[in-house]
Amino acid sequence: MNIENKGTQTGSLSVEEINHLIIDSIQDIKGKKIVKMDLRHLEDAPTDFFIVCEGESTVQVKSIADNVYFRMKKEANSLPSTFEGTSTSRWVLVDYFNVVVHVFHPEAREFYQLEELWSDAIITDYEDIV
Repeated sequence: MNIENKGTQTGSLSVEEINHLIIDSIQDIKGKKIVKMDLRHLEDAPTDFFIVCEGESTVQVKSIADNVYFRMKKEANSLPSTFEGTSTSRWVLVDYFNVVVHVFHPEAREFYQLEELWSDAIITDYEDIV
C-alpha cells in the first residue's frame, strides 16, 4: 500500500523485501534476539508484521532504530508514520504501517513480553551476528 505524504511509501519493494531490509539494518548494529512475527492470519492484528529485537544498552537501542530509519529512507524511499521512544531508548517503535519495528532494551522487552502477547503469530527467529 503506497500512501503519499503519510510516511509509508515503500516504492516497489514487497513486504518481504522490506522485512529483509529492516532485519539487515538491525544486524548492521549487532541487534540481538531478532524475531519476525507474522500477524497476517490474526483477525485483531494491528499490522501485518512485528519485527522485535533488543540492544544491550540505550545507546545501541537508539542506534539500531536510527539505522532502520536511515536505511529505509535511503533504500526503500520510506519514512515511518511513527518513530517514538528515542528520548529514553528503552523501547523504540518505528511504524511502517504494514511492518512495525520494536527495538527494546532487555529489561523493557522482558517487561512488555510482546512475543507472549502475540503468541499466535507465526514466529521466525534470526541468529545473532557476532
